[in-house]
Amino acid sequence: MTAAAHSHGKHKSILIFGAPGSGKGTQGVIIGQIPRFYHMACGDVFRQLDTRTKIGQEFVKYSSKGQLVPDSVTVELWHAALESRVDSHAYKPDIDFLVLDGIPRNVEQARIMEAYIDVVKVFHLSCPNREELAKRLRKRALKDNRLDDASDEVIEKRIRTYEAETKPVLDFYAGDRVCEIDATRQPVEVAHKILGEIMQMPAWKESVTV
Repeated sequence: MTAAAHSHGKHKSILIFGAPGSGKGTQGVIIGQIPRFYHMACGDVFRQLDTRTKIGQEFVKYSSKGQLVPDSVTVELWHAALESRVDSHAYKPDIDFLVLDGIPRNVEQARIMEAYIDVVKVFHLSCPNREELAKRLRKRALKDNRLDDASDEVIEKRIRTYEAETKPVLDFYAGDRVCEIDATRQPVEVAHKILGEIMQMPAWKESVTV
């Protein structure tokens, strides 16, 4: 079976979206534990990068020089990783919903990914209080012993980059597909809200009657 060999030709996808510190990874992991959902975090793709492959070498060519990796290369690398998960049967596109976090990071990536995914829902983990986001990022960096990432300058830059480059992706998916979720609630409450919304999705109802 190829990566796109299922009923709709594209991967049925749910995006977990939000600013750094909003809890995207946590919610992606929770949902990915449920049968018929497969969580794929973009960060994991890059951490597990195989530099022996052509696309891996292309990625390193830019990143090793501190240069911005072209969106086309980023998406190609992501797609290659997705195909490997299909080939290994870890992810079964004919029955699983693909749960993504960390990608697309900008509108151009969203446009390119339209060839591969059918985004049925975008859960926007909203946290307008940027001080709360900074507090979460600082706490996580210290817990992971990444002291450089705990600096105010680094945290502010990450949030500014999100506002300028990533948040406009919400407008790309504007409409009924975008669901606002209060990210300041406890993780279990956020998960409960997301799952309740998923169960109301026409795509979910259709999948459970097949």
